Parts: sequence; structure tokens; C-alpha cells
Amino acid sequence: MDTMTIDVTATAERLLRSTADTLLDGDIDIDWDAPVDPDKAWLTERRGTLYGTRLWERLSREEQLTLGRAEAVAVLSYGIVAEQQLCMNLLRTMYAVPDWTAPEMLYSMSEVGEEARHSTMFGRLINKAEMPAWSAAGPVNMLLRLMGFVPHGPLIYAITLIVEEILDRVQREACADENVQPHVRQMMRIHILEEARHITYARTELARAVARCGSLSLAVNRVLVAVIVVAVMPTLIDPRAYQSVGISPTWGWIVAQFSRRYRENATFACGPMLTYFHDVGLIRGRLTTRLYKLSRTLPPELRAQI
Repeated sequence: MDTMTIDVTATAERLLRSTADTLLDGDIDIDWDAPVDPDKAWLTERRGTLYGTRLWERLSREEQLTLGRAEAVAVLSYGIVAEQQLCMNLLRTMYAVPDWTAPEMLYSMSEVGEEARHSTMFGRLINKAEMPAWSAAGPVNMLLRLMGFVPHGPLIYAITLIVEEILDRVQREACADENVQPHVRQMMRIHILEEARHITYARTELARAVARCGSLSLAVNRVLVAVIVVAVMPTLIDPRAYQSVGISPTWGWIVAQFSRRYRENATFACGPMLTYFHDVGLIRGRLTTRLYKLSRTLPPELRAQI
């Protein structure tokens, strides 16, 4: 057994113990019967896509809260789709484990259970917001289905981190914000606790996958991961959220993309993740680095290095 395998096994065993020690359930650990506070936001307001723009300033306080609620529902809807994809990837990895009683196998099964509970929790919170969930567009659904044919390697684990670390960053900030709805903050506490384990395991697997890649395969994976990073931030919030306050989805999306705060929010959400990608060797080469600069997600210190 090589050192990398030993590291993954030890990590899986440690995370299994942590799962047993800190198990929470969104169905019973959130007071779903408590009323929503009409004066509290659903996400940290300064992270709103239109915050600080003239379009935002024209909204009444009630409309600002409504838009924040719609954007929170959009993030939760995105989270449900993303959790489904993560579960499919985890189930695929199980068939590659030769020993079905190995710690890696057992932890993957426990993570599938947690991800399923997260989707249930997200769905219940969307219902509490009294807004419809937005399903992924047809082409996106087709692309997600095709992901099942992508060979396991750096791309799969990088996608896992793109999903989990971006949500983790937003949630950690909102969880500490007393101006955010109590239901949302408790949901985030549960999700943060469990996603910390998932992120640790995905980072370990990503490092192992990069180490096993040949030079050509790694070059292809680098470009594909960069393309996904370019696409994820502009699509994180479904533009239909803007309709909740009478703003055209197209116009709202354009204003959000050219907001002076876009880069600040993007680097906040993606900074630690991209620093790790750089450390393990995913951000290399002229084309890859150009794509990351185009994404406007690189923190200043990392941008200066590449």
C-alpha cells in the first residue's frame, strides 16, 4: 500500500468517526414550525448580486428583502442539483473500490446519506421561503447526465470542491450574520459541519488524482476545470430571481456581471479553493491561467503569482 493510499484510508477512518460523533438532521434540528422573521434577510446582503448598484438602490426595503429571498432560493435550487451530481459521482467511485468494507467505501456511503439529507433540508427551506424552486435548464441537465461518462480523475474531484467550497464560503459568513433568518442560519450550521468533512475528503482525493495523472491528461483536466470555474459564478444565481421584484432576468444578469462588487464576491467565494488548486498543480500553463484571469475569481495574491 503506497503512502497516498494510506493517507486516504486514514482520512476516511477519521471522517467516519467524526460523522458518528456529530450527526445532525435538518428534519429535527431546525424548528420548521417557527415563523419567518419578515425583517431579516435570507443571505448576507452585501453578497447579493445587485447590492451596491443603482438598480439595488431603487428598490424599496421590502423589495430588497424579497430579492434576497429569491437569490437564496436560487442558491438552494443550485445546491439540490449539485448534491444530486455529487451523489452520482460518489456512487460511481464505490465500484472502483476493491474492498467494499474498506474505510473509503464506508465513508462514501455515509457521505451519500448526508448529501441526500442536505437536499431534503434545502427543499424544506425553499418551501419555507414560499417561492418555487428553479430546476436546471434542459441543456444543463443533459450536461450533468453526460458527466456520468467522464472518467474519474482530477476533474470529478475538482467539480466536487467547486460546488462545496463556494457554498461553504457563503454559508460561513451568513451563519455568523445575526441579520439573517434563524432558519437559514441553523441550516447553514448543519451544512457547514458536514461539508467540512466532504471538503477534506475531496481535497485528499484530488491530490491523489493529480499525482496519478499523465502530463497530457493533466493538461486536459486543467483546462476543463478552468472552463467550469469561468462558468460557475455567472450561473450560480438563476436570473429568474430578478423577476421577483419586477426586473428583467436579462437586465438583472447584465447589471450583476458588470457590478463593481462582482470581483470582490467572486474572489471571496473562490479564493481558498483556487489557492488549493494552485498548490496541487491544477493552475498551470498559458491557456489555463488566462481562463482563470477571465473568470475574475483569483484572489490578488494568487493572481500576482501566475
